[in-house]
Amino acid sequence: MKKENTQIGFTLIGIKTEQFAIFEENYSLKKETGLGTQLQFKLDQKNKQIGVFLGFEFMQGKKVFLKIEVSCHFKIEENSWETFVNQGKLVVPKGFLAHLAMITTGTTRGILFAKTESSPFSKFIIPTLNVAEMIKEDVSFDMSIES
Repeated sequence: MKKENTQIGFTLIGIKTEQFAIFEENYSLKKETGLGTQLQFKLDQKNKQIGVFLGFEFMQGKKVFLKIEVSCHFKIEENSWETFVNQGKLVVPKGFLAHLAMITTGTTRGILFAKTESSPFSKFIIPTLNVAEMIKEDVSFDMSIES
């Protein structure tokens, strides 16, 4: 089976800081820090857009001391959008979603730095991530439901 190298046309059209908070009372210099990650995709079929929502929580024990969630919104070109449509569903390839998630990760890293710069929390940097491991399969959206 021949694998086609298809180009997917898209544009980054918006960035939004969905959530940002520092809970200084939950932070201690003496405790080990953990990182929780959440990734979600949302569809705006009317405008042919995909939103990537990426959240990070820096924790000590079960207490969050630094939280950020950022969304990046991507407009998909008409021809590329049509290649995703299959039997009433929009099936977006995992490799493309990983690319969008990687853009969102870098964007989130920059926003976190800007918001914590010159504070004791600036040392908490979102590490490099293999987002391809976070996305196990193509994502299917039901197009019969208005978004």
